[in-house]
Amino acid sequence: MTNPIFGTKEDGIQYQSRYGVYAVIPNHDHTHIILVQAPNGAWFLPGGEIEAGENHLSALERELIEELGFTATIGQYYGQADEYFYSRHRDTYYYNPAYLYEVTSYTEIGKPLEDFNHLAWFPIDEAIANLKRGSHKWGIEQWKNQENLSKN
Repeated sequence: MTNPIFGTKEDGIQYQSRYGVYAVIPNHDHTHIILVQAPNGAWFLPGGEIEAGENHLSALERELIEELGFTATIGQYYGQADEYFYSRHRDTYYYNPAYLYEVTSYTEIGKPLEDFNHLAWFPIDEAIANLKRGSHKWGIEQWKNQENLSKN
């Protein structure tokens, strides 16, 4: 199976690779998903760039503490979704492979280390509608499909 691709890869453009890991985190009764709003107003799944020396899980662990103040139990790996986009903020074209995971449980251990983001819980379909990145929407769709399978 090939990875889903979001955005358009334009000819003649140099893309900078930015590998990211993100989590779909439902509330305890699985009716809402938490999203992170960046200072520019865009909504994203919690997570971010994988730094040197990190694997998916260590990067996700760090990001969840930074963005949410959460420790979490990581569940299913949904896969890689590739995204091409231009960041006006950074004046850079990015190739962003997103590695998407489910969080099965979490514990709030303190305030987020990054205090410039806004956090909010949204009903599932509203969360999908609010997300900026197609790869993040795809991650929630994978979670929804799994939820439906486990109910049947």
